[in-house]
Amino acid sequence: MKNTKVIWGLGALLLFGGLIIYAQPNADQKKDDALKIIKGTGTLTTPESQYDFGTISMKKGNVKHTFTVKNTGSEAVSVEKIYTSCMCTTATLLKDDKKFGPFGMPGHVAVPRINVVLEPGEGVSVDAVFDPNAHGPAGVGKIERVVVLENSAGAPVELGFSAYVTP
Repeated sequence: MKNTKVIWGLGALLLFGGLIIYAQPNADQKKDDALKIIKGTGTLTTPESQYDFGTISMKKGNVKHTFTVKNTGSEAVSVEKIYTSCMCTTATLLKDDKKFGPFGMPGHVAVPRINVVLEPGEGVSVDAVFDPNAHGPAGVGKIERVVVLENSAGAPVELGFSAYVTP
């Protein structure tokens, strides 16, 4: 009786393992899929992916920088989500006369899907606002933060900034 259960167990395991191996795409299929992703979508680009505020004082309050992002591809791209790397930063996406946001850090605020479509050649602005007081007196020194735009073109667009915070 024990031998029968072991044999059935091994048979089920082999069948399950075979199905997993069979379902895996081969290397050529993976390469074809990757090329479709690269060639089959638009491309989001930015002339400036990093900005340095230099030395800023907590006493003077929030600082803001506006980044531009453009669809330089031949197909429409959807900006699906926008969020920040820290609770001290908010980001707002501006397209034409519409404002989306402000958005913050996942886990501290909700990060809804926005699905803003950019046609080829179309662009948006992203306002990144940093609050140097958010971390209190311990928040002095060099900081680096990121605003992330998840999109249908593939890899997320990261817009980074840095500053040296003084009391």
